[in-house]
Amino acid sequence: MNFQNLNLIGFTKWVSSFVIIVGMALTAINIYPLNMYTHLVGITGWLVVAFALHDRSLIMLNTVAALIFTSGIIASLI
Repeated sequence: MNFQNLNLIGFTKWVSSFVIIVGMALTAINIYPLNMYTHLVGITGWLVVAFALHDRSLIMLNTVAALIFTSGIIASLI
Protein backbone atom coordinates (compact mmCIF):
# COMPACT_ATOMS: atom_id res chain seq x y z
CA MET A 1 0.00 0.00 0.00
CA ASN A 2 1.54 3.31 -1.01
CA PHE A 3 1.54 6.66 0.76
CA GLN A 4 -1.30 8.15 -1.32
CA ASN A 5 -3.55 5.20 -0.50
CA LEU A 6 -2.74 5.58 3.21
CA ASN A 7 -3.63 9.28 3.02
CA LEU A 8 -6.93 8.46 1.32
CA ILE A 9 -7.71 5.77 3.90
CA GLY A 10 -6.84 8.17 6.73
CA PHE A 11 -9.03 10.88 5.22
CA THR A 12 -11.90 8.43 4.77
CA LYS A 13 -11.58 7.29 8.39
CA TRP A 14 -11.73 10.86 9.71
CA VAL A 15 -14.61 11.95 7.50
CA SER A 16 -16.58 8.79 8.23
CA SER A 17 -15.99 9.18 11.97
CA PHE A 18 -17.20 12.78 11.84
CA VAL A 19 -20.30 11.74 9.88
CA ILE A 20 -21.09 9.04 12.45
CA ILE A 21 -20.73 11.62 15.26
CA VAL A 22 -23.19 13.87 13.41
CA GLY A 23 -25.53 10.87 13.14
CA MET A 24 -25.25 10.33 16.90
CA ALA A 25 -26.05 13.98 17.54
CA LEU A 26 -29.08 13.73 15.24
CA THR A 27 -30.20 10.65 17.16
CA ALA A 28 -29.78 12.48 20.47
CA ILE A 29 -32.05 15.30 19.30
CA ASN A 30 -34.47 12.84 17.66
CA ILE A 31 -34.06 13.91 14.03
CA TYR A 32 -35.53 10.83 12.38
CA PRO A 33 -34.93 9.35 9.75
CA LEU A 34 -32.08 11.72 8.80
CA ASN A 35 -30.02 10.21 11.62
CA MET A 36 -30.19 6.78 9.95
CA TYR A 37 -29.14 8.14 6.56
CA THR A 38 -26.22 9.94 8.20
CA HIS A 39 -25.13 6.83 10.09
CA LEU A 40 -25.37 4.75 6.92
CA VAL A 41 -23.05 7.14 5.07
CA GLY A 42 -20.47 7.05 7.87
CA ILE A 43 -20.67 3.30 8.25
CA THR A 44 -20.28 2.83 4.49
CA GLY A 45 -17.10 4.90 4.65
CA TRP A 46 -15.78 2.70 7.45
CA LEU A 47 -16.75 -0.39 5.45
CA VAL A 48 -14.61 0.86 2.55
CA VAL A 49 -11.72 1.39 4.99
CA ALA A 50 -12.22 -2.07 6.47
CA PHE A 51 -11.99 -3.68 3.03
CA ALA A 52 -8.91 -1.61 2.18
CA LEU A 53 -7.20 -2.75 5.38
CA HIS A 54 -8.52 -6.34 5.14
CA ASP A 55 -9.84 -6.02 8.70
CA ARG A 56 -12.42 -8.77 9.07
CA SER A 57 -13.81 -7.58 12.39
CA LEU A 58 -14.51 -4.11 10.97
CA ILE A 59 -15.97 -5.63 7.82
CA MET A 60 -18.36 -7.75 9.89
CA LEU A 61 -19.30 -4.91 12.25
CA ASN A 62 -19.95 -2.35 9.54
CA THR A 63 -21.75 -4.82 7.26
CA VAL A 64 -24.17 -5.71 10.06
CA ALA A 65 -24.60 -2.04 10.98
CA ALA A 66 -25.27 -1.13 7.33
CA LEU A 67 -27.90 -3.87 7.11
CA ILE A 68 -29.55 -2.65 10.32
CA PHE A 69 -29.66 0.98 9.20
CA THR A 70 -30.81 0.00 5.70
CA SER A 71 -33.66 -2.05 7.13
CA GLY A 72 -34.60 0.88 9.39
CA ILE A 73 -34.58 3.26 6.43
CA ILE A 74 -36.76 0.87 4.40
CA ALA A 75 -39.15 0.50 7.35
CA SER A 76 -39.41 4.30 7.64
CA LEU A 77 -40.35 4.55 3.97
CA ILE A 78 -43.09 1.92 4.09
